[in-house]
Amino acid sequence: MATIDVFNYNVPAESDFGYSQAIKSGELIHVSGQLSFDEAGEFLYADDFAAQLKQTYANMDKVLDHYGATRNQIVSQTLYVVNLRQNAAATAEGNLGYFGDHRPASTVLGVTELTLPGQVIEISFIIDTKLPA
Repeated sequence: MATIDVFNYNVPAESDFGYSQAIKSGELIHVSGQLSFDEAGEFLYADDFAAQLKQTYANMDKVLDHYGATRNQIVSQTLYVVNLRQNAAATAEGNLGYFGDHRPASTVLGVTELTLPGQVIEISFIIDTKLPA
């Protein structure tokens, strides 16, 4: 029987929208879209793509740390980017910097808006804990 492990930051949005940051079922961890927020759930860096991307990756690391996983175990990611053409180079640079030589499957979607005013990036991903760390 598979066990389920749910991870939350305990920020208001989780109860307001009825979701978890991540859920582990068996060896896979499905992670909700991460964005630029702090430990209190406050959105940071409105309209600043570079700063939001950096904070979003830091929040991704918090999920990995919770599960004892590494970036090398991320098998898939989906990036939602406002003004994709304008932010394409920064998206690629950030992705290469975050993953190094690791190459997960990746989908990048240009969107007109995200949930919060001034939000320009959100990243969801899947981790396979059977892979080498």
